[in-house]
Amino acid sequence: MTDLIVIPARYGSTRLPGKPLHPVGGRALLERVAAVAHQAAGRTGGVDIVVATDDARIVAAASGWGLDTVLTSPAITSGSGRTLAAMRATGRSYDLVVNLQGDAPFTAPEHIVEMLAAARASGADVTTPVVQLDWARLDALRAHKLAAPASGTTCIRAADGRALWFSKAILPFIRNEDALRQQTALSPVLQHIGLYCYRPAALAAFEATPPSAYEQLEGLEQLRLIEIGLSVRAVAVAPARITMSGIDSPADVARAERLIAEHGDPFIDWPRRT
Repeated sequence: MTDLIVIPARYGSTRLPGKPLHPVGGRALLERVAAVAHQAAGRTGGVDIVVATDDARIVAAASGWGLDTVLTSPAITSGSGRTLAAMRATGRSYDLVVNLQGDAPFTAPEHIVEMLAAARASGADVTTPVVQLDWARLDALRAHKLAAPASGTTCIRAADGRALWFSKAILPFIRNEDALRQQTALSPVLQHIGLYCYRPAALAAFEATPPSAYEQLEGLEQLRLIEIGLSVRAVAVAPARITMSGIDSPADVARAERLIAEHGDPFIDWPRRT
């Protein structure tokens, strides 16, 4: 059987109209994300890719790049909901389905590859990557949260890789931190990356369940997975070369282009179907 990467791409955006087609460093945002998906699929094998959108303009652009597309209902408001709708619309059976955010062009292809490998090897309902922060990255996260408390999500996981909890707070609290800094280069804090690989039944169960109590308190959808009893595996990956969350505004576009200028453009083209 085959796995599936879905790229949800909603046209409407209050702060960045037509966001998936907005240029970032000379390439449309969606084109950049599709390049990430193709790199990952090429390295892991046995993976289909589809763009799930609510707008014919995105269908036309994506088809012009040789991408398979599915037109989903404009009433769907979440990426996970659009992912489920797209999977069902293909009419095919998949072992695993990846929700690759359509506004995250700096997603590391290696993260998708490692996440899929872990998901294929385990029986977990959901697999998602985390990065163990070194002390400098932890200090940077703490400083950033002074200005933006809701930024950055941390994860607590068991020794076997099971995700026990996610939070906008920095977990765990570190007793005797000064001594621990002298003993190890890595902190015990795991930062979560918003990338998910679902078994189809788990994705359907997630979408069929209303928002849970802690999900609403923290504003974290992934807490619903834990609260409804699904098994979530947190797989440790190395930090990405360029780190930036989703692009949602003109200021984000400008920042993304500065990062490209500073670190080099990670875009790698793929053979286009005509």
